[in-house]
Amino acid sequence: MTEPRAVAVNVAANTNEPGFRGPVYPDGSFAYVPIPESAATLTPEQFPIGEPLPTYVDLDLPFAIPEELHDVPVHLDPEFPGDHGRTAATYGDPYAVKAGPIADLTAGDWLLFYATLTLRPADWRGPEAGGNDGEIDDALPVDDDLAPDWGAYLFAGLRIDRVLADPERPAAADLVSTNAHLKRDPFDARVVVDGDPAASGLFDRVLPLSTPDAGADANQLVTDLSSDSGKGPWWRRPMRFDEAATATVLDRIEWA
Repeated sequence: MTEPRAVAVNVAANTNEPGFRGPVYPDGSFAYVPIPESAATLTPEQFPIGEPLPTYVDLDLPFAIPEELHDVPVHLDPEFPGDHGRTAATYGDPYAVKAGPIADLTAGDWLLFYATLTLRPADWRGPEAGGNDGEIDDALPVDDDLAPDWGAYLFAGLRIDRVLADPERPAAADLVSTNAHLKRDPFDARVVVDGDPAASGLFDRVLPLSTPDAGADANQLVTDLSSDSGKGPWWRRPMRFDEAATATVLDRIEWA
């Protein structure tokens, strides 16, 4: 049996959409905040599975969000069992730069997810209108592998059961019926991934890709183990990990 490989892609809330990053807390715990749904969607009656299009107020978040976001639909992708009311482990992507590396994965490989997260106090109240409230007090203890302001962090993974490249809507609906791309009109995913729900999900603690000195500086997981150079805006790019590198990454993950 061959050892698994992995690809890591950037997902989740950022300073452009919806205007703030999700938090990472001083002990390395975190919250997964999806981006807004930016595309046209079908009506709920046309979804492959009977459910409404979720909004920010429907999410299970440990902090408050601005009132103007409450009714904004979210693109809840990836989805993880037990998080935000989901039961499946799926992902879809419309962009060739990410879809290509993902389509090369097979059953037993890993699709890992990272996000840029901002360091916040454990009692962070959430982003208030007009700005982000809640700066870290210099006197508070912070785990020494976290970046001082924002950083890039692995936070979740799907162990792959099946990957479909360039799928048509019916085939994708058969495989990943709850995935957010199947709510879009037109269907736009260039790849969809079905994960093993028993082996996939959020980590208990983030795995940093940034150095403890600065979020923009890549650490050795990026520069030594991944396909990326760690130069320029590396935190926006997909990263490939070969079998040996994947084993190292998986060994460092703290699962919930």
